[in-house]
Amino acid sequence: MHALVFGASGYIGTNLVPRLLAENYRVRAAARNRKVLEARDWTDVELVEADALKPETLDVALADIDVAYYLVHSMAAGRHFGQLDIQAADNFAQAAQRAGIKRIVYLGGLVPPDASSEHLTSRCETGNRLRAGTVPVTEIRAGIIVGPGSAAFEVIRDLVNHLPVMVTPRWVRAKSTPIALDNLLTYLVRIPQLEQTAGGIYDAAGPDLLSYEQLMRQFGEMVGKRPIIIPVPVLSPELSAWWLHLVTAVPTNIARALIAGLKHDISADTRALQTLIPQHLLTFTEAVEAVFDAERRNAVAARWTEGALMFRDYNPRYAFYAKRVSGSAIAKAPVQAVWHQVASIGGENRYYYLNFLWTIRECIDWLLGGSGLQHKRRHPTELRVGDMVDSWRVIGVVPERRLTLFFGMKAPGAGVLEFELEAEPDGRTRVTATAYWHPAGVWGLLYWYAHLPAHAVIFNGLTRAIAERAEASGAQPG
Repeated sequence: MHALVFGASGYIGTNLVPRLLAENYRVRAAARNRKVLEARDWTDVELVEADALKPETLDVALADIDVAYYLVHSMAAGRHFGQLDIQAADNFAQAAQRAGIKRIVYLGGLVPPDASSEHLTSRCETGNRLRAGTVPVTEIRAGIIVGPGSAAFEVIRDLVNHLPVMVTPRWVRAKSTPIALDNLLTYLVRIPQLEQTAGGIYDAAGPDLLSYEQLMRQFGEMVGKRPIIIPVPVLSPELSAWWLHLVTAVPTNIARALIAGLKHDISADTRALQTLIPQHLLTFTEAVEAVFDAERRNAVAARWTEGALMFRDYNPRYAFYAKRVSGSAIAKAPVQAVWHQVASIGGENRYYYLNFLWTIRECIDWLLGGSGLQHKRRHPTELRVGDMVDSWRVIGVVPERRLTLFFGMKAPGAGVLEFELEAEPDGRTRVTATAYWHPAGVWGLLYWYAHLPAHAVIFNGLTRAIAERAEASGAQPG
């Protein structure tokens, strides 16, 4: 079966692609940004760039496809994302009809009878719009997904690990039916293989019906925490989203949509799906153990910027989601000349821009007992994985494309600095420096925000300095 995973860069898509490959599907992965897909390092997967809000990109993505998994949503787009979701579904249904594909599998959300939030109603309306076409649609509706990187689960992890006392909104007492990521993936992989599921809508859930407060307490027992949770009636969904923004690393727009959906009690009728696809459904605690096991084995199927444990310094208490800041510049020089400057950073060369700020930070680290004042490299211009560049450790090298450094100073969290080079059509080179930070709770977030103004200046200046040094080396584009 030839499957298109539309929205393959997202959480479910990233985990679904390897499972489909393991079940001998031919897989085409589609996302708005091809570079994000390339970073997954999947083998035997065709990658395409497509956007459901740009209908002209859909025909190529859907050509010669048997089943299309529709996994996109616009929660991260901010307010009124529901309108974007509906337009995207209309465009996709029409393109699927033109392509003559056999089935659309859509992952929606469980919808309570009194649903009023845009998050829940738009997921339901998206399914209706997909069904308006001629292609049969199978819709699976799931609630809280328990897996590494799931926004609802990562909120639980951040809160329990770092807040011993929580003043929370009332939604923590709303009940829902969490489902383990592995159970959901099994349903998604197998359901298009069953002809009788065409046109069906199925609830997917685990065996537990628990409130968010109970989920946090059970998670706390598993990690040795006993949080004090005090629900109050005065926190609106808007204030709750900002509260989560202040105390967790989950993006604000996602938190806002998540909270709007959590104010309802949401149950599920899973009998039909369990009859069609029988499997052992993990309890919440079993699903959490599966998360811990996957992270211990470093089996999280995502690029490190989305939280692979090795880039959180192997500390599961550090936030899965990364804060980030970037700077970029264009060099009138070929990639080779720019790479030479990137690969020579640190040591006696220092950091090309505002070195006194780097020195201040290194002195602070030294005072805290760190290795901040060690200015050394194995080789002045060559790098390999495992090398130390002052306090940084090289964790990724793709010559003339990417250099990834792990932050080695003492701080409340784990950080990465990555340089990326991209050749422009006219022979020039774009160099981008991006800092990623996985905070350790509130202190890690305060550390990030305290450094953010300086980072915004430093990384633009750093990339500009790299470009100027590459130009001054005498190498010319082309």
